[in-house]
Amino acid sequence: MWADISQEFADSPSQSRVVRFLIENGFGINEEGRIVCNGIEIPATHIGRAIETDRRVVDATARRILEKPELREIFTRMRAVPDLSGVAEGLGLSVITLYPKDAHQKGIVGAAVGVLVDHDLPIRQIYVTDPYLTEEPRLVMIVDEPRIPASVYERLRALPQVKKLVI
Repeated sequence: MWADISQEFADSPSQSRVVRFLIENGFGINEEGRIVCNGIEIPATHIGRAIETDRRVVDATARRILEKPELREIFTRMRAVPDLSGVAEGLGLSVITLYPKDAHQKGIVGAAVGVLVDHDLPIRQIYVTDPYLTEEPRLVMIVDEPRIPASVYERLRALPQVKKLVI
């Protein structure tokens, strides 16, 4: 998906930055061409300020997206999902972040989840960053336990797909 979108906006680096920002943040576009987060409008000036571009570039990007049926379909359905990793400690949860050796390799999520299942740890949230959108893709697992046994970390570190593990 990102390769197609990137190619569509290859002629405009500033619009490409806008599109990337929208995807990274789960922002969509409504039928009126406004940037939205789960239906709540976000002023183009705020988006422009966040990525250091003019609001007119943001508006032009939104209009351009709506003109392309395949992009319109993606961005009018885009939804943002809460990331509990920043508030996990306050909620009594633990965060395990796994950085893979090769994010395109199959079975990374299954292997990591298998370790948690083997230790009977309840998963509250799990997400993977898109290797096409981030320089350092990762798997984030938020577990419904304030403390994780050391054996879990040892088994996760031992997985052949793991480059780095952050607790």
